[in-house]
Amino acid sequence: MKTDKRHASHPDMIVGMSTQKLRDLYLVSEIFVADELCLTLSHIERMVIGGAMPVAGEIVLEEAPAFTLGRFLDQRELGVINIGGAGTIEVDGEVHAMSTRDGMYVPRGTQRVVFRSTDSAQPAKFYLASTPAHAVHPLVKISIDQAKPNPMGSPATSNERVIYQYINPDVCKSCNLLLGLTALKEGSVWNTMPCHRHERRSEVYFYFDMKPETRLFHFMGEPHETRHVVVSNEQAVISPPWSIHSGCGTANYTFIWAMGGENVDYRDMAPVPVDTLR
Repeated sequence: MKTDKRHASHPDMIVGMSTQKLRDLYLVSEIFVADELCLTLSHIERMVIGGAMPVAGEIVLEEAPAFTLGRFLDQRELGVINIGGAGTIEVDGEVHAMSTRDGMYVPRGTQRVVFRSTDSAQPAKFYLASTPAHAVHPLVKISIDQAKPNPMGSPATSNERVIYQYINPDVCKSCNLLLGLTALKEGSVWNTMPCHRHERRSEVYFYFDMKPETRLFHFMGEPHETRHVVVSNEQAVISPPWSIHSGCGTANYTFIWAMGGENVDYRDMAPVPVDTLR
């Protein structure tokens, strides 16, 4: 298991910050490593994000001593979306087939989660997001056809996209975790613009479906003090509650958004007018 930790930060910290320091604080560059469980803990909302890519064998999630006492899901809930080849997730002995874009909500109290690929030549890539949980809700497998689609944007503004809500009250119950996937149409490159902030929760954007030669500029910071982080394929950016979060790529892409906080109302956001950005 590979683990990393990121501490909470004050907005004043990014004033005069170097590019490398900004990346060290907010960019998670290593998500998928063959036959490894890679987890990063953000002390903002104590959210854990990461990936499991089983190739030669299975990957087991039971404990993470660097983050928790006891089993990983004793006091946590977990969301999963597979962005790779076909695979399976075994949850306390029950095996679930997971095609690409299939998701799953795994409840607090689960003892053992096992990730496997169907074909090692095309391994599954299970993206993980976990938040603390105060109650037990049912396990739910969510295919992309069962996720709630929300078309947004237009070609005229270069942001035509579909937002798929996987872990959301309209689809399945959770304590603190919201999870979904946004796919941009070909020719569209902007996401979340006009941008917003969340005072009552934090968010992580995980970008993928990017070609090796493409890059994405993820914008963050307070509206009057913005910064950017250059992102490659299969990297994530942690967004504190005080920060905007928006992105523009050199081509279209897909990203998974995960939120944790004191409520699960997807609409709980503070819009930021474009003319106030600096």
